[in-house]
Amino acid sequence: MKNNIESFVKQNRKQFDVFEPSERVWKNIEAGLDRQQPKKSLRLYMWSSAAASIVVLSGIFWLLAVKPRKGGPTDIADVNPAIAQREVRFAGIIEEKRDSLQALTEHQPELLKKFSTDLQKLDADYEKLKKELPGSPNPGLVVRAMVRNREIQLGILNQQLLIANQVNGTKKENRL
Repeated sequence: MKNNIESFVKQNRKQFDVFEPSERVWKNIEAGLDRQQPKKSLRLYMWSSAAASIVVLSGIFWLLAVKPRKGGPTDIADVNPAIAQREVRFAGIIEEKRDSLQALTEHQPELLKKFSTDLQKLDADYEKLKKELPGSPNPGLVVRAMVRNREIQLGILNQQLLIANQVNGTKKENRL
């Protein structure tokens, strides 16, 4: 049936082209075109509003979630008081062991200098972590790194004390 209509239109095309639409049809077409233009500007307005909303929401997200916080914890005790007590205990033990090491190596400045280099680097790392703590988005992770740094310092001091005791024992044996 569709082929019949198409063949009919093709055969009688000239007769269809003779007629032009009335003035009323053209006015309806013009009125329809006028109504469609505001829809386009409305679409543009909607897209502009959506884009502006995305920009504003992205800015708010960045301020709240991504930008480092300046009002964060300033000390280990602010993050975890139990870990702060442990860190204070480590700091006291480290100071005692440093004093012992210095006493054992006072006659061996070269050995003390070698030992001090390692500890100074760890102290510098600890201070850097301490400065990062207030602006950190994950203060718990920074605190764990600070405690781990103290544990490493303590381990190194224990090894250095053993070495210093061995060196001093060897020197005493050589004197006898």
